[in-house]
Amino acid sequence: MIGAGTMGNGIAHVFAMKNFEVNLVDVSQQQLEKAMATIAKNLDRQVAKNVITEEDKKNILSRITTHSDVAKGVADADLVVEAATENVELKLKIFSQLDAAAKADAILATNTSSISITKVAAATKRADKIIGMHFMNPVPVMKLVEVIRGFSTSNETTSKIMELSKQLDKVPVEVNDYPGFVANRILMPMINEAIYSLYENVAGVEEIDTVMKLGMAHPMGPLQLADFIGLDVCLAILRVLHEGFGNPKYAPCPLLVNMVMAGNLGAKSGQGFYKYKAASKDLVVAAAFKK
Repeated sequence: MIGAGTMGNGIAHVFAMKNFEVNLVDVSQQQLEKAMATIAKNLDRQVAKNVITEEDKKNILSRITTHSDVAKGVADADLVVEAATENVELKLKIFSQLDAAAKADAILATNTSSISITKVAAATKRADKIIGMHFMNPVPVMKLVEVIRGFSTSNETTSKIMELSKQLDKVPVEVNDYPGFVANRILMPMINEAIYSLYENVAGVEEIDTVMKLGMAHPMGPLQLADFIGLDVCLAILRVLHEGFGNPKYAPCPLLVNMVMAGNLGAKSGQGFYKYKAASKDLVVAAAFKK
């Protein structure tokens, strides 16, 4: 598991729960420690809900080994899942390193939410073994995995990842490699349109979210969801869609661009369309949006 952030520790958690031995790899030792603390906290919640026992928790944690050396971390792996920052150049660099360090028959998967699998595969010499494995956040809770085939991904690789996803108690959906895949090709324009509605003074933050929650039965409004995803991530995905399709309908709202430039990234920064207590997703203190 490459990357010990929110998605990386969630994916490691899920694999370890299903009896897989996991090497959790990150260049930051501090991030690795934080990730293990997060996994332990999430397991405690499962213990409290009687989903698992204390003994289960102990065994799950014992299956996760942390590494700060990428080459050592992936040397014996049958599957490598990358969940680094959503940045094209960074992912290309990582996959070039993984291709050199991993076993020749290892499958290399990326948790990217929008970047081309075909482009990532081109940085390696094993394009048939490169695939997208897009988990949803929070990983231990959400059932969906988008399984994305690159242009050269083999049927064998796809079948293995589809079956593996089922072993994780997930529901895999096979999709082809076009910008945004399915989830974000549909979700991000909706979020962008909600931001435009705010930008153009159609309604306020809470009003827009209330309309979508009560009128469309969404569990969360699009502006709060954007805060939870991260406004920087939303912007990056919209730019991938805009560049990939060349269609102005995917152009990010100027308000979103300004908010990201200002460092208002949502829950993780403590301020987005809402204000968050101690940069926590657990409590929305108040709508605190400033144009």
